[in-house]
Amino acid sequence: MWHPEIEAGPAPFYERLVHAIASDVRCGALAAGARLPPQRDLAFRLGVSVGSVTRAYAEAERRGLLVAHVGRGSFVRGASSPIPDVPALERGAGGRAGIIDLRCNTPPPVPLIHELDLALSQLTKRGALDPALHYIQGPGLAPVRHAAARWIADSYGLDVAAENLIQCNGGQHGIALAFSSFCGPGDTVLCESTTFYGARMAAEHLGLRLHGVAMDEEGIRPDALDRAAAETGSRMLFTLPTLHNPTTRTMSAQRRQDIARVARARDLLILEDDAYYAYSLRPPQIASFAPERTLYLVSLSKGICPGLRLAFLALPPELPRERLIRGIRAFGYCPPALGALIFMQWVEDGRIDVMASAIQHEASARWIMTQTELGALVARPGAAHSPHAFLPMPAIEAERVTARLLRAGVEVTPPEASAVSREADTGLRLCLGAPGSRAELAAALQIISGVIAGHGGADRDGII
Repeated sequence: MWHPEIEAGPAPFYERLVHAIASDVRCGALAAGARLPPQRDLAFRLGVSVGSVTRAYAEAERRGLLVAHVGRGSFVRGASSPIPDVPALERGAGGRAGIIDLRCNTPPPVPLIHELDLALSQLTKRGALDPALHYIQGPGLAPVRHAAARWIADSYGLDVAAENLIQCNGGQHGIALAFSSFCGPGDTVLCESTTFYGARMAAEHLGLRLHGVAMDEEGIRPDALDRAAAETGSRMLFTLPTLHNPTTRTMSAQRRQDIARVARARDLLILEDDAYYAYSLRPPQIASFAPERTLYLVSLSKGICPGLRLAFLALPPELPRERLIRGIRAFGYCPPALGALIFMQWVEDGRIDVMASAIQHEASARWIMTQTELGALVARPGAAHSPHAFLPMPAIEAERVTARLLRAGVEVTPPEASAVSREADTGLRLCLGAPGSRAELAAALQIISGVIAGHGGADRDGII
C-alpha cells in the first residue's frame, strides 16, 4: 500500500502531502490509474486530521494529478497530465471550478481600474514616474513617506514623522523585517494564542519560536503576557489589537494601556499590526501609549488594494534603523516604487478616501449578510463590521465542518492555520471579501449554514 514520504517544513500539511503525491507520480511510485488510500485510512496512518487529507486530495485533483469518482475513490490521472506546481488562486471562485474560496483575507472588490488609470495619467503628466524605473535606496521615496505620514494622520489619527517611516513591500514584508532585525534564530516572539498565519510563516522561516499568550474577549490578557515574558525571556510582542485575525476581537483603550504597561515593565519591543484599523471604531493605538517601544505597521492590503504591495513601518525615534535597512537590502534590495507612486497620487488627489469609503460600504453590506444568514454562529466583532468573520467551535468539529464544506463547494481557512498554543481559540475564519460578488458570498453562506446545521453536506449524498 502506498505510504507517502512527507517532507518537514513550514508549509501546511496538505501542501506537503500534495507535493509528495506529485513527486511519486513523476517518479512512477504512483502509476497511472492507481487508486489512492481512502482519506480516512490515510489520515489514520499519517496521524493527521481527515480534513487535511481531504484538502490535499482536492488540491491534487485541481492540479491534474488525480481524478475522483464518487463512491469509488481517487485515482492517479498519470504523469503525462499537466501538473502546475502552484497553489490555488486565492480569489473567490477563481481557485477551482465549482469551489467558492473564502480563505484569502482581502478587501471586498470595488471598481479600481478607473482610479488606477487616473493616477497613472496624473503621474505621467507631472513627469513623476521616473523613480519607478530605478532602484530606490534606503527606507523608500521621501515624497511617498510624506504622503504616508499625512495618510496615517488623517485615517489612523496617529502623528508619525515621515523620517520615522520605512516603506515595505506589503505587511508581510514589514513583519519579516521586524522579526529578522530585532530577533535572532531561536529567540521567542510572544503573540496571541491564535495569530495571523503570515506571522507564523515568517517566524518559522527565520527560525524563531512563537509563544502564544492566553486571550479573553478583548485579546491578550495582561497578566498572561507578564507571565509569558517572565517565563520565556522574550523581548518582542507581535499583536493585532484591532479586529484580530482570525477572532475579530478588539482591545479596549484600557487594555491597550495595560499591555503597554507590561511591555514597559518587561522591556518588550511591540510590533503592532494594525491591518484592520480602517474597519474599526478607531481606538487609540498601543503606539500612542508606548511610543518609545512600538513598531507600528499599517498596510494597504486589507483596506485599499492588496496588489500594490505597500505598507509602512513607523519606528520609535530612538530605535536603531540600520538593522532594518540591512534587512530591506537582504530581502529585496529596495522597496518597489510604482505602487508607492500610485498611492502617493491617490493621497494627493484625495481619491484614497473615496476608495476607502466604497470598500467600507461593501464590507458593511457583506457583514450584514453574514450576520443575517449565520446569526449566533458568528463571534461578535469588536467593531460594527469586519472583513472576516469567526465561527468559534471545538477543533475537532471545525476540522469536520471544513471537510464537509469542501465537499459541498466552499473552502475556508483550515482551523489549524492560526493556532499557536494549546489555549488557542479554535473555529473557522470566513474571508468575506474574497468572493467576487455578493451573490457568490450569499451562496457560500447558505452552504455553510446548511453544513453546520447538519443537512448541507454533499458527503451524505447517496446514503440510505
